[in-house]
Amino acid sequence: MMAAAALRPHKAPPARVPTRWVAALCAACFLLGICVVNRYWPVPEHPGCPDTASSDHSRAALNQVSQTREVIMALDKTISDIEMRLAAARAAQAMSQGMSPSDSEDEQGSMRHRMSFVMGVFTTFANCKRRDSIRQTWMPQGHQLRSLEEKGVVIRFVIGRSENPNPDNEVDRAIDAEDKEYNDILRLNHVEGYGELPMKVQMFLSTALTMWDADFYVKTDDNVHVNIGITRSILVRHRMKPRVYIGCMKSGPVVTKNDSKYYEPDHWKFGTEGNNYFRHATRQLYAVTRDLATYISANRHILHKYSNEDVSFGSWLIGLEVEHVDERSLCCGTPPDCEWKAQAGNPCAASFDWNCTGICNPVERMTEVHRRCWEGRGAEGHTQF
Repeated sequence: MMAAAALRPHKAPPARVPTRWVAALCAACFLLGICVVNRYWPVPEHPGCPDTASSDHSRAALNQVSQTREVIMALDKTISDIEMRLAAARAAQAMSQGMSPSDSEDEQGSMRHRMSFVMGVFTTFANCKRRDSIRQTWMPQGHQLRSLEEKGVVIRFVIGRSENPNPDNEVDRAIDAEDKEYNDILRLNHVEGYGELPMKVQMFLSTALTMWDADFYVKTDDNVHVNIGITRSILVRHRMKPRVYIGCMKSGPVVTKNDSKYYEPDHWKFGTEGNNYFRHATRQLYAVTRDLATYISANRHILHKYSNEDVSFGSWLIGLEVEHVDERSLCCGTPPDCEWKAQAGNPCAASFDWNCTGICNPVERMTEVHRRCWEGRGAEGHTQF
């Protein structure tokens, strides 16, 4: 047995770094740290009148600090650019695999059902009666809303949060209670406010991409009457195209007077006074394909926001290879306009009053508009696909 043990290969002990090498390495790191500190953060001179040499030295040190800051800023910019490209690459990879661009790594192993479109009805805290008027007319509720989702259509009221959200905030508690009752509200991590609408649109796209995989993402307002089936038929015609922007295209004047609600602080970018904006979809209802929604979501931190939501949205797409579809059935008038067009064989997808940028007095008039403009007039219940 002793002979057998002697024949077994001897296992050498793991190599260790000599203690004196560790000490030398620590000393070298310490000296290097001193050099760096002395080079970039010089100790200030004692108060008094420095001589010329000291002044030159101070100026050189300040220049060095300034250059260091520029390098740091350049690195920050590079890191942000890499993060942006990485997000876009991940989204592109997810799309190539047939998954939602915003799926987490844990979710990417299983594909979700592809929706036809996700529609966000933009609303605010004070517009509870508007939401109720929509629930009672063109937007299904309860099991009908769930049935609509099984057919590929998701509709949610979209609202952010108050400026100071907390469990005791009456406004937030009211919205939470309303959502618990109807289960048709999408809450965003966004502070509500008219001036924040461009950011709200971006947050809606980012959130919707995370929750639903769809061909199109649609934005509308809570004072617009929508025919869901006609809207879907319009979008389906363009579903095989990767980058489509659909809406009623317009080009309004750039407002230069700062006492106007639509004042544009960046008016000088559009040339001389009296010029118009570039073509963009009117805010009442517009849609984009998944690729474009992903692009806006991935780049939202560096996309410029003008004072108006619809102008901002159009500017995010103006320099891309995007097909702009001017669809006039998305901006019909209220009765009798929508009735005449339906009789002529051109039923409307969305109806509102231009002079009110929506239906005038929507709480009182939504029922009448629905009765006279609805795609399913004469039938009971909501739209059937």
